Amino acid sequence: MKSHFMDLLVSLILVISMGCIVSGGDPTQGFTPVPLTAANFALQKPYDIPLDERYSYKDGVHKLWVYADDKPHDPSSNTQPRTEIRIKGLDYHSGVWQFEGYGFVPNGTSGATVAQIHGAAKGATTLILRIYNGNMRYYDGALVAEDMYDKWFRLNIIHNVDRGFVTVFINGEKRFKVKDQGPGDLYFKCGVYAAPADISYYMESMWRDIKIYKK
Repeated sequence: MKSHFMDLLVSLILVISMGCIVSGGDPTQGFTPVPLTAANFALQKPYDIPLDERYSYKDGVHKLWVYADDKPHDPSSNTQPRTEIRIKGLDYHSGVWQFEGYGFVPNGTSGATVAQIHGAAKGATTLILRIYNGNMRYYDGALVAEDMYDKWFRLNIIHNVDRGFVTVFINGEKRFKVKDQGPGDLYFKCGVYAAPADISYYMESMWRDIKIYKK
């Protein structure tokens, strides 16, 4: 009996060491994937610069970058510079929706929004996830995750509009939950969008395997 227990214990240790056990489970369980085409990926970039000077797509990876002194995305806008993917054609107003993507932020990018839910009852956004000095924060406040530089991470954002909550998962682990900003014309975005203050001169993020799910 003791020998059998030891064999099981050794097997479990080997499984963990091989990375076969993933903490936190799968946030997409119970959700239905929404088909995406190239038409669903709308690019926003400084209005006076060609797209290929702020965006590239190669081997399934979207690379987006912007500089602190770039123009906004529209001549009539007073917002900060951005290069972002806006998930188009899947705006939502109710139900439970989820964004999934694998992101990468290089060392040095700071004060940049890398993912967001745009739209709210009051204000422009429901959720902002920013990188400050390698840490991910909710707007410029609550800490969501640490040590995000120079590594691919899986980001899942679940928005339960009917119950009024947003939940953030990093690498399958629930890291943050917050009350949303009320109903609105809602959609997901990712890329780099300069914060109002404390930004690096150069900002960059990369994204791959972007998916949308719903219940």
